[in-house]
Amino acid sequence: MAEQLHISELLKGSPKNWGKWGDDDEVGGLNYLTPEVILKGAASIRSGKVFTLGVPIGLPGGDPIWPGRPLAQRFQVRDRSDFLNGNGIDYAGGMEDSDDHISMPLQGSTQYDALGHVWYGDHIWNGFPAETTTGGLKKASILPIAEKGIAGRAVLIDMARHRGKQVLGRGETFTHEDLLAAAAAQGVTIQKRDILLIRTGWIGSFYYTPAEEFYRDFLEPGLTYTPELIQWFQDMEIPNLCTDTIANEVTVEPGSGVVLPLHSALMRNLGVTLAEILLLDKLADDCAADGQWDFFYAAGPLKVYRGTGAPVNPVVIK
Repeated sequence: MAEQLHISELLKGSPKNWGKWGDDDEVGGLNYLTPEVILKGAASIRSGKVFTLGVPIGLPGGDPIWPGRPLAQRFQVRDRSDFLNGNGIDYAGGMEDSDDHISMPLQGSTQYDALGHVWYGDHIWNGFPAETTTGGLKKASILPIAEKGIAGRAVLIDMARHRGKQVLGRGETFTHEDLLAAAAAQGVTIQKRDILLIRTGWIGSFYYTPAEEFYRDFLEPGLTYTPELIQWFQDMEIPNLCTDTIANEVTVEPGSGVVLPLHSALMRNLGVTLAEILLLDKLADDCAADGQWDFFYAAGPLKVYRGTGAPVNPVVIK
């Protein structure tokens, strides 16, 4: 049996942005989102149509989640029944209320990864020691990203529609060249420092596919690693990659067998923030109808201290 290729060998010579924004930087490519870039994004607003891209949390049939993570659980703390049986709070003036609690992984829904979420070797983003992740991310956590916020011009590339499919197949891959071809077919240009949204149809398919089929031999479609793709992200100064898959890239790199190499090549090395589990179908349908594939995008993950990620409900305004 051949020895498994280590990710450090696969990514040997891959570009890094460590130190580009200073030795203490914890937000990476989000530094590209300057006021001028954000204003350019605001100029993409033409009709005032609003779309939210987060998936529902706590549906009775379950929610899309990385295999092995527990599903969100919502618990009712107080409701009308408590007041009817005399156990409600005695508010002055007679007000009644309901309250609840949720338990879930921070990456158990539509979410942003912290830059320190994934690494290889002894260092995370910006060269911080991997030991800084012990007991919670002391460096490159989700908190600096959440405090900065994400806003700018975004472009949606609908790979499923471009290939004439409702959803891409299990393990189906594409490269930046495919993205550019799809963009040309859509009549939109991916510009420098754009936030990039990619639709595969995968998360949408969760809601009409039996769970055992959706998770069978779990292998999502997505971008596949090439040195040219990484250089394209670097040259284009892409600050943020957002997809309707659970892990933003094909689960297992077909050529090398390495699991999720783009998490390291893009996030650890270049500082590209990753947003996952977005629901893009309604937005894509509207873009296909009105021909507008660029828009203003904004997102603010929850401000979780030392968190490896956080839930988010991104907003698009066209």
